Amino acid sequence: MTTGAGGDLVLHRTENGVSWITLDRPEAMNAVTWDQRERIIALLADASADPDVRAVVITATGKGFCAGADLRGAPSAGERLSGDVARTIRLGAQRFIAAVLDCEKPVLAAVNGTAAGIGAHLAFACDLVLAAESARFIEVFVRRGLVPDGGGAYLLPRLIGPQRAKELMFFGDALPAADAERLGLVNRVVPAEDLEKTAREWAERLAAGPTRAIALTKQLVNASLDTDRSAAFAAEAAAQEINMTTRDANEGVASFVERRTPEYRGR
Repeated sequence: MTTGAGGDLVLHRTENGVSWITLDRPEAMNAVTWDQRERIIALLADASADPDVRAVVITATGKGFCAGADLRGAPSAGERLSGDVARTIRLGAQRFIAAVLDCEKPVLAAVNGTAAGIGAHLAFACDLVLAAESARFIEVFVRRGLVPDGGGAYLLPRLIGPQRAKELMFFGDALPAADAERLGLVNRVVPAEDLEKTAREWAERLAAGPTRAIALTKQLVNASLDTDRSAAFAAEAAAQEINMTTRDANEGVASFVERRTPEYRGR
């Protein structure tokens, strides 16, 4: 367990190759502070660099997954200088979401409750999303007269198309987990009591897989909508070249030829 400044908590443990990152401010519906963001960014970077970490789960305690950014202490309009807001967004919300997208290990969100604002975007940036039946996703920005941050206008159109993304962002209505699954924002909805068990099963299955191949696949998929076919094909060929130098790729081919179950080591 690690403690942030002011007593704000991010719980962390590593089990069976899985790094578990848990927001733990249930009294604030896990509204995320600057210190918590920095800690999670650091833990994701550590996961990328640690060969013994082969998957990541992001979840939370209490009834909320993440109610957005904790805005207490933010400067008023009269105190801000030109450029302050853009700088804060770049160094805060955007770095936070980029850390998930750029993590070299698969990241799974286990959404236990309301995910609003940056909390929703934190979930949508993950590679796989599990949600409890009670979970809700809210593009809350319009309710506050704000523009979405944390990459929301980048993520949502790529996941569900521009028209659906605009509907969610223009109205700010709460989206139940079942509807989020129907739209393609969530991979699987499960009863609340099964969320942690299912997240563990999925994460440990990922952790038992060919870690470098999954990392390269993640990079290819994430980049696919931002590039043309020629660049995508070139990236695919380069990824194949890199992956074929790994022990796991050789093990996968050998196990196929030898008709046995592969034993991947993440290397």
